[in-house]
Amino acid sequence: MISPAGTSLSSLGQRLSVVLDAEGVVDDLRRYYGVGLPSGMAAFTGSRFEHLAGGGDRPEVADQFTAEDLVAVQTLSVTVPASVALDLLEGCLGAQLSGLLQAIPWDIDMVDAEADVLAEGSPTDQAWNLLCAQYGVDWVIAGKLLARKRPRLLPVYDKVVRCALGRPRPSFWLALHAALRADALALHRQLLALRQVAGLSETVSALRVCDVAVWMGHRAEGHACPR
Repeated sequence: MISPAGTSLSSLGQRLSVVLDAEGVVDDLRRYYGVGLPSGMAAFTGSRFEHLAGGGDRPEVADQFTAEDLVAVQTLSVTVPASVALDLLEGCLGAQLSGLLQAIPWDIDMVDAEADVLAEGSPTDQAWNLLCAQYGVDWVIAGKLLARKRPRLLPVYDKVVRCALGRPRPSFWLALHAALRADALALHRQLLALRQVAGLSETVSALRVCDVAVWMGHRAEGHACPR
């Protein structure tokens, strides 16, 4: 498939198209976020990830990690080690990351960002590497912390998503960015349409619609990839 700009839909884009075209994707999104559930039935805890305490990207806290952010990532089944958590909240690590977050836009969708915002050596990349360098923090935890702070710009990429979509090069961020922009932004527009049809709040980013659709679909297929 070739976009009007001449950009071919990538292998990642093709895989995502299959996921988003699946018959049960709307029901999966509704079930995850608890849309239309009978009284007494709970949504998945991850449905609170981006919304807890008003969100990690609200202007007054967008450039610093808070205790609410640490709780929010637990809804996606990861825990920040206590020593790292304290350093994020009260120490030099938090100050360093605050400086980097100030250079990462909080009010833009991935599809509208320039690729250099996500590229190697960017403040985004530096923040991810700094987090990964902390004892007990792996690439999954680092990615979820940053997705909490920038839910419109940075996706959740964990073992389940990697199991479903692979390891694109040069990075998942750049590959997803290219896929969303290809074919006249077809994938991005499809994600927004799915959000509307499923009855989700507009505060659920296109990237979270993507993540949840991939995770729920892969889970339903019975793959043993821990979240």
